[in-house]
Amino acid sequence: MKKIGFLSFGHWSPSFQSQTRSASDALLQSIDLAVAAEELGADGAYFRVHHFARQLASPFPLLAAVGARTKRIEIGTAVIDMRYENPLYMAEDAGAADLIAGGRLQLGISRGSPEQVIDGWRYFGYVPQENQTDADMARRHAEIFLDLLRGRGFAQPNPRPMFPNPPGLLRVEPHSEGLRERIWWGAATNATAEWAAKLGMNLQSSTLKFDESGQPLHIQQAEQIRAFRAAWKAAGHEHEPRVSVSRSIFALVDDRDRAYFGGSDSQDHFGYIEADTRAVFGRSYAAEPDILVEELKKDEAIAEADTLLLTVPNQLGVDYNAHVIEAILKHVAPALGWR
Repeated sequence: MKKIGFLSFGHWSPSFQSQTRSASDALLQSIDLAVAAEELGADGAYFRVHHFARQLASPFPLLAAVGARTKRIEIGTAVIDMRYENPLYMAEDAGAADLIAGGRLQLGISRGSPEQVIDGWRYFGYVPQENQTDADMARRHAEIFLDLLRGRGFAQPNPRPMFPNPPGLLRVEPHSEGLRERIWWGAATNATAEWAAKLGMNLQSSTLKFDESGQPLHIQQAEQIRAFRAAWKAAGHEHEPRVSVSRSIFALVDDRDRAYFGGSDSQDHFGYIEADTRAVFGRSYAAEPDILVEELKKDEAIAEADTLLLTVPNQLGVDYNAHVIEAILKHVAPALGWR
């Protein structure tokens, strides 16, 4: 394992039990947690994107703000739902945020998961082409986005521009060199992992996956990662890919940890994330550090991946989540080969 970061969904609720009671709280606390994670030595701060929900939604203002407040930590998403995105506007936003962060963005994108409303992307003005699904539309948006990030000119310049133009066709600006190699695809199946590899995207695999064999999540993910790497090699890309997996992991080092997570369910579950698609949902890991190390060593997907994203219970507040991250970095990660 080379890198460890956190992944926050940015939930907020006006409930008195929540430390994150508004959208403002969710955004500002996300920035503060990224700063704290960097100070603790973590490698990444990643954020989920969900529309029409009391969670984090538009990622680029947040990514730019985190980039301006930090210096070293990777800043990413896991994932942006491409059904909702205008690829050209997204390329502008991504280029600007990456330049503010000094080239630290690691953008996870995907075809998306079930949302809070029916066909929410339609309200954003996007409709699949004839004989295509919303997943097809997401992949088409992704391919356009990837092509834009190459920085090639494509737009015919005005012969009487307001400001002088460079010679030739114009590209979307601002362009951030190198961002194209820092795009990840959140894959729920082996086939989409292989598709991502062919396009030269890194791989993100979540705490759930469509069930393709009936095996536990970590075994199915390990198979997915190996299929991804084989497809990457066959595609002949010149640089090495990266792979992340997400996990809910809590080291029980004090009474708060035991009160919150001492009774966590330690089994995978099978169910339906979509009406006709069976999925496997990964277990939570919660134990004293020495026990946790032995359990995590048996997780084949963590062994295959180079990056581990720790899902955090953000509504418990910045201080407690910083404690959760610190406990893993201090008591667990070194025994797993981190640094």
